[in-house]
Amino acid sequence: MDLVICDARVIDGTGGASYRADVGIQDGRIAEIRRDGRAPAPTGGRTLDAHGLALSPGFIDMHAHSDLALLRDPEHTAKAAQGVTLEVLGQDGLSYAPVDDTTLAAVRKAITGWNGDGSDIDFDWRTVGEYLDRLDRNFGGRGIAVNAAYLIPQGTVRMHAMGWQDRPPTDAELSRMKQLVAEGMEQGAVGMSSGLTYTPGMYADDSELAELCHVVARYDGYYCPHHRSYGAGALQAYEEMVNLARRAGCALHLAHATMNFGVNKGKAPDLLALLDDALDGGADISLDTYPYTPGCTTLVAMLPSWAGEGGPDAVLARLRDEETAERIRHHLEVVGSDGCHGVPIEWDTIEISGVSNPAVAGHVGRTIRQSADERGEEPWVTARRLLMEDRLGSTILQHVGHEENVRQIMRHRVHTGGSDGILQGDKPHPRAYGTFPQYLGRYARELGILSLEETVAHLTSRPAARLRLPDRGLVREGYRADLVLFDPETVAAGSTFAEPRTLPVGIPYVLIDGRFVIDDGARTDVLAGRSVRRAASA
Repeated sequence: MDLVICDARVIDGTGGASYRADVGIQDGRIAEIRRDGRAPAPTGGRTLDAHGLALSPGFIDMHAHSDLALLRDPEHTAKAAQGVTLEVLGQDGLSYAPVDDTTLAAVRKAITGWNGDGSDIDFDWRTVGEYLDRLDRNFGGRGIAVNAAYLIPQGTVRMHAMGWQDRPPTDAELSRMKQLVAEGMEQGAVGMSSGLTYTPGMYADDSELAELCHVVARYDGYYCPHHRSYGAGALQAYEEMVNLARRAGCALHLAHATMNFGVNKGKAPDLLALLDDALDGGADISLDTYPYTPGCTTLVAMLPSWAGEGGPDAVLARLRDEETAERIRHHLEVVGSDGCHGVPIEWDTIEISGVSNPAVAGHVGRTIRQSADERGEEPWVTARRLLMEDRLGSTILQHVGHEENVRQIMRHRVHTGGSDGILQGDKPHPRAYGTFPQYLGRYARELGILSLEETVAHLTSRPAARLRLPDRGLVREGYRADLVLFDPETVAAGSTFAEPRTLPVGIPYVLIDGRFVIDDGARTDVLAGRSVRRAASA
């Protein structure tokens, strides 16, 4: 064997009881599992004594925003140190493929707050396949830090086909969108995402989305919507997505499936009852959550959808106009904008987590209300100035979640883990660095919300099944050796809201393709990650 891991507590990803075993790895795969110390143990080029450690499949981050981070940062310790061996990119309907030159310029501006402006990236791709190829040949052909799968972003597709207009597509435009989705699936995407509180994706009605989902379903992919509301009307928004996916015959994966804002306190059982009814009726549904209560997005995302028509430059022009800016304020503070999930905005829940313009860095770590009070002005005045001076690049933490909802949803039979980790900003959400050890340490060991075996299944085999991966997500002979060794007694997230970039503890070893990415607690120089593409053709 290349490697033998001896005397490990194997938590195999099935959710079943753990067991002790020696595990042999050869040529990047699990070659032998010898239970309960049965002699003779396998021998290998390296032997690792795993006494006191649990061995599990690598964790799969079902909702990641590392689309550019994987290209710029060879270490990518934010995820590697958590035991993440695969991330799903292209989330929330906005990413960098498929594009033309005009679309690429617009989307770079639109999601600067998520990924930076990309000025350090050579955007030498335009199609989904070219982006996946770029991942594979990055860093001089060595690859990337962790594996990555890709969702076709519906908002980008719409932008590519018809610009940033709030209207139904023509027949020709809809045909073009369907063609782009089909090409992306053929080139290896695993499904399609939407951001239905983000422009321009939110301009699509259900019939348009269903047409695109029909295409995704032909390739056995899944639809992953950030749906139209996590606040007022959240339950109706979930129901809309369930009905849409069933109508299209498409598998559904609900992104960051939370019930937020005061109107949804204690309403997780209503969501779970809706999902159980659909599942019992034969629907193919899964979901992901992060184990924290605040959300994270961009400040501009709070604005009403009509303010976003035409793209980022049009938004800035509207903000500069006094009359139009007053209309925006009224929708935010009085009506409840669709960008803020139909709930009138509470400025004391909006904390600035990062900015693109260093001149406005003084806002970071403060709520909009705190910054406004320091300046002796109304919160909207502060928010408007920040949006303009930072050219829409500000990220926020939105403190609107409920712990009881978080706990109930993570117990559900189709739940998986997703960090929704935005790595930009001076003070990012700690979920970017802490989601997976937070599940293992706080919610499994300390609170007992799930057993350790159940928790590992949520983070490994369940997402692998959703991604239709035949050889990942379990500790099983023949499977890829994407593995994590962690200490069940000490594993914990190090990241906090005060110190969000602190790495976790209790995860001394992480392997991808049988190679050590984390070895004795330290990041190696191994780049074993590659694009993970949809296997079958339509």
